[in-house]
Amino acid sequence: MQNQSNNIPSGIVQSTISPSEALFLLNRDVAANQLQTYRSNNEPILMTSLSGMPIGDKVYSLTAGSRGPILLQDTYLLDELGQFNEEKIPERCSYGKGSGAFGFFQCTTDIGSTLTRAHFLDTRNKQTPIAIRFSRFRSELGSSDTIRDIRGMAIKFYTDCGNFDLICNHLPVFFIRDPILYPSLVHSQKRNPVTNLFDYDAYWDFLTLRPETTHCLVLLYSHRGIPNGYRYMNSYSVNTYKFLSRDDDISYVRFHIKSNQGISSIDPTKALVLAGLDSDYATRDLYNTICIKKELPSWTVCIQQMNEQEMKNSSFDPFDTTKIWPKTYYPLIALGTITLNRLPSNHFSEIEQLAFSPANLVPGIELSQDKMLQARVFAYSDAQRYRLGKNYGQLPVNRPLNPIANNYRDGYMCLNNQNGSPNYFPNSFHGATTSYRFKETIYSVEGNVARYECSNDNDDFNQVKTFYRQILSPDERINLARNLAKSLALTQQFICKRALENFSNIDQDLVNDIQHFLNLQRPTKMEDSGIQTDLERKI
Repeated sequence: MQNQSNNIPSGIVQSTISPSEALFLLNRDVAANQLQTYRSNNEPILMTSLSGMPIGDKVYSLTAGSRGPILLQDTYLLDELGQFNEEKIPERCSYGKGSGAFGFFQCTTDIGSTLTRAHFLDTRNKQTPIAIRFSRFRSELGSSDTIRDIRGMAIKFYTDCGNFDLICNHLPVFFIRDPILYPSLVHSQKRNPVTNLFDYDAYWDFLTLRPETTHCLVLLYSHRGIPNGYRYMNSYSVNTYKFLSRDDDISYVRFHIKSNQGISSIDPTKALVLAGLDSDYATRDLYNTICIKKELPSWTVCIQQMNEQEMKNSSFDPFDTTKIWPKTYYPLIALGTITLNRLPSNHFSEIEQLAFSPANLVPGIELSQDKMLQARVFAYSDAQRYRLGKNYGQLPVNRPLNPIANNYRDGYMCLNNQNGSPNYFPNSFHGATTSYRFKETIYSVEGNVARYECSNDNDDFNQVKTFYRQILSPDERINLARNLAKSLALTQQFICKRALENFSNIDQDLVNDIQHFLNLQRPTKMEDSGIQTDLERKI
């Protein structure tokens, strides 16, 4: 029914806010008042179909008589159901749940011009628009923000020479260094395909069979494992990139994104409470902070740099994603500041469809020999084609600032077919062309084709030993052991024993402390289990 006196469509209720309601709204956070904010800032509008036709009734289906069957000609009903069926797109296999915001990167130094040809790093005070998506590694849509897990921080720089995607984690190392293990890593940390439950046996079985995961594991189960939202955490590229200067000098870099709010973590007990009370804790914190605009979150973008000779002479593999670069030898170089100042106008359009790939580079930044990075170049782009279609780069949030010119055409949801330019190369009709200035650097490769261990050393414990003995305080070591024991207590004893054997390579005190907390949860003495596979014995 139409309200003729006010010309307001049915379903719209107008009311003034009483003083008690106003006080109630005032005491809620800004995220909870999103709908009220919209109502306050907008007038009622007339509902239309997809084609723009005004709709007269959207409450009742079209039927033959009051008790008759629904008619196929009810296009409003068909559109309502059909659109609902296809509202969701495939969830990311990892880093499934996320939130994000927009802002800018401001270069704060001229030193970038001596390190790389990348335009967005070459001039002091130059600003570049950015988008950031925060996420959690083994999360799925609807999961809690306060689970102990790796956090992701993917940054898209909209530069004048294309988009540069920098994909970071909140820990400086990762579990593995060979990409062929990545699907198994994710499978072991996701739901068991039979029970549809998280499986501690699978989780710890995989991790303990691969000792290189120990460094990341110890960091994850330390106080760094549960950041207090997204604002109070650093982030690291983990992967190694190649910088090319204007003088054709090559160097290798790792990015560090340092929180200007400081580092803060959540106590594990409080994190469990928050998981039940507010599973969107980090998402809500980010939204409210930016919406209020009192203290806009910001980070300082830094790099560690290594020249070619240092790379060749390094005592560790600089492309090993399970190892850090010691700051004593490779100090941080600050390049600029990231500030977030705008929330997405719609989460799905601008965050769920925000697509990242390490393949998105700009002149002056190239891929290194980092095997994990090289594999991600394919995996990320392929995942976006699966989730969003081949034309995902044409979506407004993914579109670069500079014009696009290439031979790619058509496909689902094509928004730009490039105005009739030739779709082949080379051509004689002023189509897209190339420039020698943007060719990749040349480097030599030699060796036999084989399946090599990624790292040039077999030391999986030296760096984590330093972290445990020199970085952690005595109380933090106890908390680390307690956190590990709580998780290990939920797996089988032969897997637990294998974990303790790995941790014994760090420090026997750590093993003793874990065993102490395990005994508190397992009153019987742990006995050796005969369940050991041939594969385990070989490994």
